[in-house]
Amino acid sequence: MDGNGRWAQRRSLPRTAGHRAAETAVIDVIEAARAAGVEWLSLYAFSTENWNRPGSEVEFLMRLVRRVVRKHAPLLLARGIRCRFLGVADPRIPRELTRDFDDLATLTADNRGMTLTVAFDHGGRRDIVEAARSLIRSGAPADEVTERLFADHLPFPDTPDVDLVIRTSGEQRISNFMLWQVAYAEWIFPEALWPDFRAPEFLACLHTYRRRDRRFGGVPAWTNGDPS
Repeated sequence: MDGNGRWAQRRSLPRTAGHRAAETAVIDVIEAARAAGVEWLSLYAFSTENWNRPGSEVEFLMRLVRRVVRKHAPLLLARGIRCRFLGVADPRIPRELTRDFDDLATLTADNRGMTLTVAFDHGGRRDIVEAARSLIRSGAPADEVTERLFADHLPFPDTPDVDLVIRTSGEQRISNFMLWQVAYAEWIFPEALWPDFRAPEFLACLHTYRRRDRRFGGVPAWTNGDPS
């Protein structure tokens, strides 16, 4: 969810105004995804690298996220959305916010309408390192380690591989997001800054995705004259 700061800058507003404006986009996209039949939606809210931002901005984000979580918990429950939080490992996260994350996850644990994963204090490299450590602690022999076994040691191993990544503001970087899971994801880079991103833009991305020819490294059966 990229472009909050630039959205604010273009309006001669503080960066915090961009983060505040992003709330509407979050709820709009969640509602659009659920209505479109998306079963798994992940939002990259705060990365392990975002701790390098000015302390005042980080503190504002922590307060804002807590307010948003508490405000929209009833809606998420009513919509049948299961909420999970990926990351949340850094001790600098306020205990009150961690508790709110846990409370929302517990509140919505039995929902089956859609799974919403909020990546907060998330880093794809850290997840891979932690999975490797978990494998070593489990005593798995090196020759028995497979991709499937490794994936079972990642956070939330029931999460399917990512089909589509949408990164707003036109930026074309992975930025340490779910590195294992995005191996064969399709990517779309809309020019809209995140606070301006709405359901029509999201649905346009889904339409583009559905027209992609996903071969996963293979070729169509008819290539090179082979009709089989």
